[in-house]
Amino acid sequence: MADADAELVAESQRGDPAAFEELVRRHQRMIHSLTFRMSGSLADAEDLAQETFLRAWDQIGSFHGGAKFSTWLYRVAVNACLNWRAGESRRFHLHARAAEELTPQTHETSSAEKQHEVQTALLKLPAKQRAAIVLTIYDGMNHAEAAHVLGCSETTVSWRVFAAKRKLKRLLAAGGTAQRTPRVEPQSPAENRPPISHE
Repeated sequence: MADADAELVAESQRGDPAAFEELVRRHQRMIHSLTFRMSGSLADAEDLAQETFLRAWDQIGSFHGGAKFSTWLYRVAVNACLNWRAGESRRFHLHARAAEELTPQTHETSSAEKQHEVQTALLKLPAKQRAAIVLTIYDGMNHAEAAHVLGCSETTVSWRVFAAKRKLKRLLAAGGTAQRTPRVEPQSPAENRPPISHE
């Protein structure tokens, strides 16, 4: 296990809660950022981050060091977010609230408002496309790393990023913004497009 967290993981697997607490401290910000991008709500992000670490503690014995611990933890978090179905009505109200907040009330658009518009557009993407964008754009993973986290092929990740970027541009343009979506590393997903069901 060639990983900076290796010793702490080994101690956690032996049942040492203090070692796992240190792992939580190391990765808390990373996981919270991911869950916020996926949920769009600070309260839900907190819940999802907490659920991620609870699941990780329960499943730590299944981690065998085939990848970095942080990659494994990302996968636990993404699965928690993708399984987040009970809050569908919550999500609807969140979108309604976000739309109200985006109603122009001043003559200028602040940086915070632009970020909010992007976040609102992210929430309108299918969950798997959103996860691909969050991992590759906001968390800086390459497509191979994101594929490992999401449990799919690199081609599928490329297509999801390609489709998500196209939808984001359309959503932001429809919202009357001239802002650009986050830059994606040039790939050629359309050349080997997987079935649409992979979105």
